Amino acid sequence: MHTDTSRENSQAQAPQATDGNLELSATAPGQLRVIKRNGTVVPYTDDKITVAITKAFLAVEGGTAAASSRIHETVERLTEQVSATFKRRMPSGGTIHIEEIQDQVELALMRAGEQKVARDYVIYRESRSQERKRGGSDVAEPHPSLRVTHLDGTVAPLDMGRLNTIVTEACEGLAEVDGALIQKETLKNLYDGVAQSDVSTALVMTARTLVEREPNYSYVTARLLMDNIRAEGLGFLGVATSATHHEMVDFYAKALPAYIDKGIELELLNPVLKTFDLEKLGRAINHERDQQFTYLGLQTLYDRYFIHKDGTRFELPQIFFMRVAMGLAIEEQQKEDRAIEFYNLLSSFDYMASTPTLFNAGTLRPQLSSCYLTTVPDDLGGIYDAIRDNALLSKFAGGLGNDWTPVRALGAYIKGTNGKSQGVVPFLKVVNDTAVAVNQGGKRKGAVCAYLETWHMDIEEFIELRKNTGDDRRRTHDMNTANWIPDLFMKRVFDDGQWTLFSPSEVPDLHDLTGKAFEERYEYYEALTQYGKIKLFKTIQAKDLWRKMLSMLFETGHPWLTFKDPCNLRSPQQHVGVVHSSNLCTEITLNTNADEIAVCNLGSVNLPNHITDGQLDRAKLERTIKTAVRMLDNVIDINYYSVPQAKNSNFKHRPVGLGIMGFQDALYLQHIPYGSDAAVDFADKSMEAVSYYAIQASCDLADERGSYETFQGSLWSQGILPLDSQQILIEQRGQKYIDVDLTESLDWAPVRARVQNGIRNSNIMAIAPTATIANITGVSQSIEPTYQNLYVKSNLSGEFTVINPYLVRDLKARGLWDSVMINDLKYYDGSVQQIERIPQELKDLYATAFEVDTKWIVDAASRRQKWIDQAQSLNLYIAGASGKKLDVTYRMAWYRGLKTTYYLRALAATSTEKSTVSTSKLNAVSNGGNDGLSAAPAKAPEVEMSAGPAPVPKACSIDEPDCEACQ
Repeated sequence: MHTDTSRENSQAQAPQATDGNLELSATAPGQLRVIKRNGTVVPYTDDKITVAITKAFLAVEGGTAAASSRIHETVERLTEQVSATFKRRMPSGGTIHIEEIQDQVELALMRAGEQKVARDYVIYRESRSQERKRGGSDVAEPHPSLRVTHLDGTVAPLDMGRLNTIVTEACEGLAEVDGALIQKETLKNLYDGVAQSDVSTALVMTARTLVEREPNYSYVTARLLMDNIRAEGLGFLGVATSATHHEMVDFYAKALPAYIDKGIELELLNPVLKTFDLEKLGRAINHERDQQFTYLGLQTLYDRYFIHKDGTRFELPQIFFMRVAMGLAIEEQQKEDRAIEFYNLLSSFDYMASTPTLFNAGTLRPQLSSCYLTTVPDDLGGIYDAIRDNALLSKFAGGLGNDWTPVRALGAYIKGTNGKSQGVVPFLKVVNDTAVAVNQGGKRKGAVCAYLETWHMDIEEFIELRKNTGDDRRRTHDMNTANWIPDLFMKRVFDDGQWTLFSPSEVPDLHDLTGKAFEERYEYYEALTQYGKIKLFKTIQAKDLWRKMLSMLFETGHPWLTFKDPCNLRSPQQHVGVVHSSNLCTEITLNTNADEIAVCNLGSVNLPNHITDGQLDRAKLERTIKTAVRMLDNVIDINYYSVPQAKNSNFKHRPVGLGIMGFQDALYLQHIPYGSDAAVDFADKSMEAVSYYAIQASCDLADERGSYETFQGSLWSQGILPLDSQQILIEQRGQKYIDVDLTESLDWAPVRARVQNGIRNSNIMAIAPTATIANITGVSQSIEPTYQNLYVKSNLSGEFTVINPYLVRDLKARGLWDSVMINDLKYYDGSVQQIERIPQELKDLYATAFEVDTKWIVDAASRRQKWIDQAQSLNLYIAGASGKKLDVTYRMAWYRGLKTTYYLRALAATSTEKSTVSTSKLNAVSNGGNDGLSAAPAKAPEVEMSAGPAPVPKACSIDEPDCEACQ
């Protein structure tokens, strides 16, 4: 805490550093301009920002020689960051208010970990604001005849009546928002002759700055942005030059046919859309649903989803949802009725289709699927055919999962050349570069994950592919990697046994064997090594390889740990093939072979939208899932397939992946902490309900459309449901090595009986990351715990203040929400744990991801997994990460029957406490005396760890979700 002396010193020196000094010089050149508090406009320059930050540091740290060098370097870096923010946001120039510059300085200080300086900066700004208010100088009076410059160059007085209408509409139905404040602050940012576009921008930017005070301002900001979107879209379509929200009740019906005509004319939409009864569909559009977007959600749609021509978006939100619905209903007999049904589900946010479906439904190339899984053969022609398939799939599609296990190892004999193989790694370098080169024309990143089984001779080099040191020709910095781990390896780790590495060219059948059959054959090959009948092999201690896996996972974030046997032994399709890998995001577990590239179509139920009066609304959930499964099944028939093997596989087996998102929000609505038995129970019960209704929805489709081609012989045909398949895993693995829950709360007997008569889809459920579609719908991602309660999210659409509205609601109910609380949340990086006046019950409820013991994440995932026929993208958060914690966590993930894990989000033990305050406990994550999980069946060997935490990759990242490869 600050002493009185430090406070006086700060206030004595900080005024010039944090207020007037940022009113920039009018002599500096540049296209960016700054609006001062007196309303005058001056050019932007970096100089005064540098002076401001420097004096702020000197106010806190003093001017000693020791501090001087550090301050100079830090100030230079922070100035560049602040400047880059505005130049990136307004590359062609624009106007910035002085307060916004100070906001960015404050944000830069916090991001840099300079909390002491930032805290003084915040406090001083507030004190100066109060002084200006007392002196009557806080608000600059707008020019009495403020004029606006329109696009055609004409100048006219600012239309205050329309401005008032737009702001009033934006605030309708929202508690604790102030339209008058928005107008007042907006006028401060305007000047005589301001461009019309800058007026709209000023409204949006003004409302955006208020989000941290009240989360409802996020909706206000979105509605103000909506005014711009309406003007752009309606103007391009020739429907209207502008429209208010309430006028859209008529304009949407007029805009839909104009949009279809324009999209077909520009060769962007499928002409079949013209055959719909557009008048009927237009009447079904609900303009009120434009009001439910958060700012992040609407901006994301606008920037990355809406159809455009030469940069002009002519697709409005409800037309966007209707276009997707029409695209999915094209082959329905009652296509208008189905389109309306699909539209209502999407536009209500009860369910959201995956990003490829949202991008491409109703277009000329409807590539709607999310995931593709391939197996690479062991011959040169086949390898390059697989790389070519990767390129074609990446050009039009989403995430790729490649199984590389069949390719012979380094040093293996090649009969055709009488030489030796270079192994898997050189080919993976080609795959890496292909993913970089082929990225949908810059529309989205190429994304691929390579899988290798743990017995492959190249596994040790494969594990090091993402290291930043070593021969760069044997590194893949832009692709993901994953270990495909058989149960026998994990048993050897538990039992401290040896492990033998082979080349698949000498043990080719291991690739297709699972469970006890794999164990018997593997041990047979181990015996052959003793008689010299297998030439290329290596024997190591299993726990040494395990240590290396975990160490690399911590250091580089890869390879992920995924488990071959639970994926196969619980697969409904084990009668027709083998699951050789998962996908890019580790939630898809489908068969692959030379003739079949597995394809999966994803979509997610918005769980908090199905919580009514603190309870899961099962009736609504059933209705949602029935329609969602139909939409997913339709994708299979409508989809564009860039390679024939994908179409062959998808039409044979018809797999889909229905998942959930907003799990954390659903817990908040029930006042259940993530780290609790109640949360684990809710994970169990909610996923059971999803499974119950999804399986029956697929049976309904089978009654109408017939079962999938390879149904006979599947687990479904035997009446074996996902819950029942756990018994197969227990039997094959052995009771000693597994601990899973087998309880059920619903009556499954009728479902077991019914499913034997037929089901439409071989696989039905998978939980994807939902990074982007969760942003669109304004809920927490997938099954993730809250990342932070207050932070700034930066992605391709810009910077967005994200604040936990549930926390704000509960703090307001207790009279604890004020400006001091906002500053404390900033100071503690969005954590509530160190804020003394917050009661413990709220600290438990609003614990963030690194403050939730990993045990709860694994236990909840284990309960879900018993109901899911595929898998779940499961990020693991470990605070105070150590070798022992990682070891116990991943052992327990396997021991609890999980099929896959995804990213490791680790904070090293030295990173969990900040040293920016004298207590050294700022935002520290308490370990609670627990290493994370209950004891595993055998003693955990220590794992050597590097000093720092793994870098958080951008793909599907919690805080930078720029990848839409899955969702």
